[in-house]
Amino acid sequence: MIEEEIIVGIVVERRHLTGEWGGIAWRPITIFSDAPDVAPWTPLGGGGGGIARYYAGAIPVRLYSTDTANYRDNLSSGAPKLWVVMRPEGAEPPVEILLVTADPAEGEANTEAGNNVVETIDMPREVAGAIAAFIEAHHVERPIIKRRRDGQSPDVRWRDGERRPPADRDKS
Repeated sequence: MIEEEIIVGIVVERRHLTGEWGGIAWRPITIFSDAPDVAPWTPLGGGGGGIARYYAGAIPVRLYSTDTANYRDNLSSGAPKLWVVMRPEGAEPPVEILLVTADPAEGEANTEAGNNVVETIDMPREVAGAIAAFIEAHHVERPIIKRRRDGQSPDVRWRDGERRPPADRDKS
């Protein structure tokens, strides 16, 4: 398996929620194709109304040769996305960026952990170009191999009295 990484910079937004449940929501708002030389969790100001933005830092987007079909499908969708997986920490930094991926299946798989926040964001053109070059260099079309059944009914193995489980032998 071949692995490469693309380093991107990510900006996240903290928003104070209003309403009965209140709280704070975090979401990615920008991905830079070239990570700037800025310290992680540098405040970038806010939009007012309880909104603040932070440069969360440089994060690798890891590409694997076994996942090129998923990357290809993402790029051919017409609006390629990156999936950002975050987890609220409660300490400093307040949110941990666990993963940035171009693989839709990997992004979806990370939604199953109850405390992960998974958001999509538009993929920058430069990142899409690097992923397209990775696909071109490493994609191998893999055929779908279907298993053949043996043609027997699943219950056939219990029809002969000698091979039935002991509990079933007593009933006959």
